[in-house]
Amino acid sequence: MTTATTLGDATFFLNMTTRGEDFLYKSSGAIVAAIVVVVIVIFTVVLILLKMYNRKMRIRRELEPKSPKPAAPSALNPNSSSSQQPAAATFGPADVHVETR
Repeated sequence: MTTATTLGDATFFLNMTTRGEDFLYKSSGAIVAAIVVVVIVIFTVVLILLKMYNRKMRIRRELEPKSPKPAAPSALNPNSSSSQQPAAATFGPADVHVETR
């Protein structure tokens, strides 16, 4: 609450606050600081959880068996017989003819 006091020709404004308002003004900085601390703690917990999850998934990927590589074509592997693999026609870029305009 602001009141005006006159002393001669000069006017003075006195800021009179109640105890409740004064307490709110003084505690507002502490409330903001508490909110910032809580946000930082939540961010840190989420970061640690994500780090642990990433480590767990990486270990799981490294420990699981690898998928076998596809069999090599019979032309590259002279020891394999042609009856084991079906004959397949492969077309290279030289076999494909495209009309140019």
